[in-house]
Amino acid sequence: MRDAVIVAAVRTPVGRRNGALSGIHAVSLSAHVLNALVERAGVDPADVDDVFWGCVSQVGEQSWNIARNAVLAAGWPESVPGTTVDRQCGSSQQALHSAAAAVISGQCDVVVAGGVEMMSRVPMGASVGEGVGLPYGEQVVKRYAGREGVQDGPLPFNQGIGAELIARRWGLSRAQLDEYSLASHERAAAAQDAGEFDEEIAPVSLDGVTVTQDEGVRRDTSLEKLAGLKPAFLPDGLITAGSSSQISDGAAALLVMTEQAARERGLRPWARIHTAVVAADDPVLMLTAPIPATAKALRRSGLSLADIGTYEVNEAFAPIPLAWLAETGADPQRLNPAGGAIALGHPLGASGARLATTMVHRMRAQGIRYGLQTMCEGGGMANAMILELME
Repeated sequence: MRDAVIVAAVRTPVGRRNGALSGIHAVSLSAHVLNALVERAGVDPADVDDVFWGCVSQVGEQSWNIARNAVLAAGWPESVPGTTVDRQCGSSQQALHSAAAAVISGQCDVVVAGGVEMMSRVPMGASVGEGVGLPYGEQVVKRYAGREGVQDGPLPFNQGIGAELIARRWGLSRAQLDEYSLASHERAAAAQDAGEFDEEIAPVSLDGVTVTQDEGVRRDTSLEKLAGLKPAFLPDGLITAGSSSQISDGAAALLVMTEQAARERGLRPWARIHTAVVAADDPVLMLTAPIPATAKALRRSGLSLADIGTYEVNEAFAPIPLAWLAETGADPQRLNPAGGAIALGHPLGASGARLATTMVHRMRAQGIRYGLQTMCEGGGMANAMILELME
């Protein structure tokens, strides 16, 4: 039976909004990480059967199938195809799931999965445009009209409002959200200091400056500073900029193939893509689907949460991992141990691949057999995946 294994994973540093990476075109940053991936693996790009590339705002510089343009910009053979994936914030995690499915089914032997988002250059929501009408259509708007949290205007479902509703439903306080957010920065800073990200990052050089570390980590933040921030979405709300993921720039990529294809190339598989699922939940709350997605992944895998040595739950907003912890009963010490999107940033289309890259490197470094990754997505969806260490 065919399987799908990861043999290499790499990412750029995550740049903060209008930071060091903001002068780079999304195609160029994608090409940079593609080349870093095959160079580190020692694989000929001509062997790649397809490139699955996540990107959320597929407009302007990120339009016209950025996956294919990235392949060409990287100087890879014209014979290498690419397709761009949009499952909102989970786009590059879905790209990884799709790569695994293509390899296991026999459609491909070698696939690159990853993604990019340059939010400094293509702002979130840019694809909605002006005067183009509701992207949801009348039926969806009517279906949810009158629900608490539904907004007037072209985007009736708002992630920030959803995060507020989740905080209320799970009885989370402002202090709890601020404490979690501070811990994300502290964990990320400790991981940087310990060199935990060094192996996974492909430094980016621009105008004589080389960026080697994620820019979003705030080492000088404190509970007092976080407590002083104003609510971001409701006048009396709990969510602030400090308990939200950061608008960011970045790209990440993983090389997926069958174990046989890896052995034939003299490559040692890092981890097997053991289980990959997708689930959906309430689109108004929008951000709760990691809970049923995790349950589905565990059920399909035959594993329990106690078997999982590390979890990556995307920190779109602080209530998301906190609600996930409350519902699953997971060990909080295993959750996002090197910080998450609150500290490291959330370049939308790249985040799923960034999480997977960080998690698989941690699994290798610490000998963790199973790792679970899940992330909330627009529309009330979530991907969940379990990796199994092979080294």
